[in-house]
Amino acid sequence: MPDSTQASVKIVVPAAHPMVAVLGSGDEFLRVVERAFSSDIHVRGNEITVTGEPAEVSLVQRLFEEMFALLRHGQPLTPEAVDRSIAMLRNAEGERPADVLTLNILSNRGRTIRPKTLNQKRYVDAIDRHTIVFSIGPAGTGKTYLAMAKAVQALQSKAVNRIILTRPAVEAGERLGFLPGTLYEKIDPYLRPLYDALHDMLDPESIPRLMAAGTIEVAPLAYMRGRTLNDAFIILDEAQNTSPEQMKMFLTRLGFGSRIVVTGDITQVDLPSGQRSGLRVVQEILEGLDDVHFSRLSSHDVVRHRLVSSIVDAYDRYDAGASPVATRRQRAAGHPREHSGP
Repeated sequence: MPDSTQASVKIVVPAAHPMVAVLGSGDEFLRVVERAFSSDIHVRGNEITVTGEPAEVSLVQRLFEEMFALLRHGQPLTPEAVDRSIAMLRNAEGERPADVLTLNILSNRGRTIRPKTLNQKRYVDAIDRHTIVFSIGPAGTGKTYLAMAKAVQALQSKAVNRIILTRPAVEAGERLGFLPGTLYEKIDPYLRPLYDALHDMLDPESIPRLMAAGTIEVAPLAYMRGRTLNDAFIILDEAQNTSPEQMKMFLTRLGFGSRIVVTGDITQVDLPSGQRSGLRVVQEILEGLDDVHFSRLSSHDVVRHRLVSSIVDAYDRYDAGASPVATRRQRAAGHPREHSGP
């Protein structure tokens, strides 16, 4: 007698998609799906049969439909894309994974920059809709990289006349004068990550020409004082290392036809002990202000090595008082594990 609590669905792979493109070389994509779901998944010819709990079977069916949609858009599947599609479908937040993963921001030398998570897409969309956007989240979530891609896109489409990239050189502090070399040689280490991202997005030989013409400016935050920045896409990186006064100074540089993106990680403040971060304070002051948007990214949006996401979560637990060592000792002593969430 069939189990009335079980559901079964047959998915026919469109003829336009070779099975290896759907299942992966050596079935690597299929294994990602099987690890994520408890349903039985069987492949025969160009048909995939899924049997299991009805809600999960429906989710698996939607996942394969999203995978087909990605292939229709000409985007090859990867294990990471399948993993991210599963996460988006589980969160059930109304946007299709295929719409997120096929949003092209910028293409250069055969490489296309796209958002890779739903929160990243919402961040990118917010940059289009708001004059000032704050992106707050841990390392590896694409805060600066996506902002730089949008800046280059805006420059190429002539929405702005120039790009201004800035970050505080907090670590140098008052020691800049004692370092060897010119001022630019002294501050270069603090600006190097911005140059590296630029080289990913523009032809390297064009960058010196654009910088010499003032079309692209990379400078420490102190250089912003006293200026009004019109028709520019302005990015303040590592904003957690600004003071409240520096943050106010920077935001009030906004001129006509410009937009600002501020990025930072409030868990990585390098300011002297006792000094408040301007990024922390600005949330209290500007949250809810018209045409200002706060985009918050989390460990789920980390797009570096998957271990980075686990490292971020482990540090968050540690900061919250749930030391991993203490937890392991508790388990070794036979105490049940405490659950604070799913």
